[in-house]
Amino acid sequence: MKKIILASVFYFSITILSMGQKTVPGMVVGHSHPDTKIYLGSPSILIMDVGTYIASYQQFGPGFGKKNLCYTFIVESKDRGKSWKRISSIRGLFWANLFTFRGELYIFGTQMQDKGGYGPLVIRKSTDQGKTWTNPVDEEHGLLRVDQEYHTAPVPMIIHNGRIFRAVEDRNPPEQWGVNFRSLVISAPLDADLMKAASWTTSNRLRYNQEWLGRAWLEGNLVVTSKDDIVNILRNDFRPEGGQACIIKVSKYGEKVSFNPETGFIDFPGGCKKFTIRYDAVSDRYWSLTNFIPEEYKGGNPERTRNTLTLISSKDLRSWEVNKIVLQHPDVTYVGFQYADWRFDGDDLITLVRTAFPEPDGTNAHNCHDSNYIIFYRVENFRDFQSEIRK
Repeated sequence: MKKIILASVFYFSITILSMGQKTVPGMVVGHSHPDTKIYLGSPSILIMDVGTYIASYQQFGPGFGKKNLCYTFIVESKDRGKSWKRISSIRGLFWANLFTFRGELYIFGTQMQDKGGYGPLVIRKSTDQGKTWTNPVDEEHGLLRVDQEYHTAPVPMIIHNGRIFRAVEDRNPPEQWGVNFRSLVISAPLDADLMKAASWTTSNRLRYNQEWLGRAWLEGNLVVTSKDDIVNILRNDFRPEGGQACIIKVSKYGEKVSFNPETGFIDFPGGCKKFTIRYDAVSDRYWSLTNFIPEEYKGGNPERTRNTLTLISSKDLRSWEVNKIVLQHPDVTYVGFQYADWRFDGDDLITLVRTAFPEPDGTNAHNCHDSNYIIFYRVENFRDFQSEIRK
């Protein structure tokens, strides 16, 4: 595996929060006090053509009990993230991402069942900028797949070779976390009706071999390589190191996925936790925000070391540079800046971050995973941090 390079720029402009910090960084978009046992996750964000920011996030946790379905909330900002307003909510939608297609707004995720978020794949459409949404009542109206228990997260949609693609996983058999996840791709032609199940094609499904490094792959991120190929880069639950990911190859039209264990594992800073990768044509680099673990925080459970949010980049998707620590707090147990979804906004990156952070009243988050905040944060002039990267 190739070595991760810590670029010298990594040591500058770091946003460090002290142990006694009582104000959550950035702009609060959503909040739920830890005492409620209702937590916030699955942040997704996009920029509409009119310049409005649209974002989504969901509730989860034991505070609902077994019979109640949580909500995914849709919010908007008309002042570039300085203030946010809730415009709608969707009951039972889980692990969902927002995207636009042919000028219309969609959200893609799973529909909650009695086993939590694992359930059918669904898609909903809004024709009024997120204020109202269709209901996936059948296969003609957004109920895409009911054959397995599906798992996913807010991950990128890509358009390539005349199709729109997305990575998902299923859980087969439907038990345990991770070890039974199978990776696959679902895609549809660009001239198809995305609300119809028949428009979508699913690939074969790849099971993780328990003899490989780690024990699971999940939350796959599709991206187009410099050679015009499609790959799926997945979080790898590899402990105790926690800094690796997996690259699955995707056929041109998404019918087949394949993995070579001799070449498919890569060093990836923070790779055992969820990440979003996107390509920037201006810098000709791929960028991500991840939970890289600096030396001073190594030695614990890497999957639950989420106190550092880091900007990383790559020229080829295989060799990654650590460019800048965006957010960091010394409390590993109760603080997490995680699941960051983000977009390019001129010279900046804008991001929505699932955040576990102390309350103003002194109450800690339940733990670093069970987040009590969703925050908006802007990484200004993000390309400046590649100036000293080795070419």
